[in-house]
Amino acid sequence: MSRKIKSGLIQMSMPEVAENASVEEIKEAMLQKHLPYIDEAGQKGVQILCLQEIFNGPYFCAGQDIKWYEAAESIPGPTTDLMAEYAKKYQMVMVVPIYEKEQAGVLYNTTVVIDADGTLLGKYRKNHIPHLHPGFWEKFYFKPGNLGYPVFQTRYAKVGVYTCYDRHFPEGARALGLNGAEIVYNPSATVAGLSQYLWKLEQPAHAAANGYFMGCINRVGTEKPWNIGKFYGNSYFVDPRGKIFAEASEDNDELLISEFDLSLIDEVRSVWQFYRDRRPETYQELTAL
Repeated sequence: MSRKIKSGLIQMSMPEVAENASVEEIKEAMLQKHLPYIDEAGQKGVQILCLQEIFNGPYFCAGQDIKWYEAAESIPGPTTDLMAEYAKKYQMVMVVPIYEKEQAGVLYNTTVVIDADGTLLGKYRKNHIPHLHPGFWEKFYFKPGNLGYPVFQTRYAKVGVYTCYDRHFPEGARALGLNGAEIVYNPSATVAGLSQYLWKLEQPAHAAANGYFMGCINRVGTEKPWNIGKFYGNSYFVDPRGKIFAEASEDNDELLISEFDLSLIDEVRSVWQFYRDRRPETYQELTAL
């Protein structure tokens, strides 16, 4: 039986802001830049919309400056409350990545999943935190996630989240599949150079190995004053066979919308019986090493 849904991804560059703009002013500018695209998604009948990593701010992890701790906020909080209003208005599930403050000094790179009626279903905290040269100093800003690999039963599909650097680790991608994910969204902030060749390699491989759809989002443009490189966009959707079937541009702010049929998951898994044939009892050394 057909289970068609329409999903959207928003890739976005930073707006121009005053050199002396405060953290809150920068966040507000980025939020306001997103709102017309969120409205467009709702008006075009998108049922599940995913935003990019820490969508309402720059990728501040390119430096180490404690002022960006001010960008963190509670969940629920002002941003998730606003996104819940949009979700309810358009009957649209929203996957919303923000900088979370659990308490003073306890900060996470978190994605909130909001159902189509505005209900906050839960959150995923990025598990794998990079600390790489040049310009990815995430351990300065985020604690590693402690919520496992949850899957959320939304009105339209079972949704999981795997954030940016997570995509380099197949274990979590498999855990999301075992937990029942039908669509896994990967909101990212990744620049040309070191890992660009992996962008269209790893996530299609996860989709094929686990028999689910993925929506993969990346920023666009360069961000001052860090200038660590060009965020190359190319957000895309990939199906359970590992085929990319919709892709955004490399340079433009863009809402990518695609309609696809979740019944393909059953079709693919009826042929590739990876869940039947896997041998977890033989993998115990993987977690012992």
